[in-house]
Amino acid sequence: QVQLVESGGGLVQAGGSLRLSCAASGRTFSSYNMGWFRQAPGKEREFVGGISRSGGSTLYADSVKGRFTISRDNAKNTVYLQMNSLKPEDTAVYYCAGNRIIVTRIEAQYEYWGQGTQVTVSS
Repeated sequence: QVQLVESGGGLVQAGGSLRLSCAASGRTFSSYNMGWFRQAPGKEREFVGGISRSGGSTLYADSVKGRFTISRDNAKNTVYLQMNSLKPEDTAVYYCAGNRIIVTRIEAQYEYWGQGTQVTVSS
């Protein structure tokens, strides 16, 4: 089992950048494919991006491709989401999640979730 804790959220102006971190407990972090999701007020949670166990494979939602970058440091049990060129529509609670099977956009395939961190982008 793994516990996930996100950090790095905050308030930023449109066009700015933020880097989110997700720290995992336990010694098996490298066994987990990791994903980032987000949920805006009044909307369903949506996939943002994912990264494989080794970091060699990534997936991105079309809405963030070219602006957001996922990376991981298995030695630090941490996955990151670098967000550049932020837009007001990126405002949401951002969640990290993990699963042991596959890098996927499908929320139901993730076993473990953090509690989320708020990102607010002002116009």
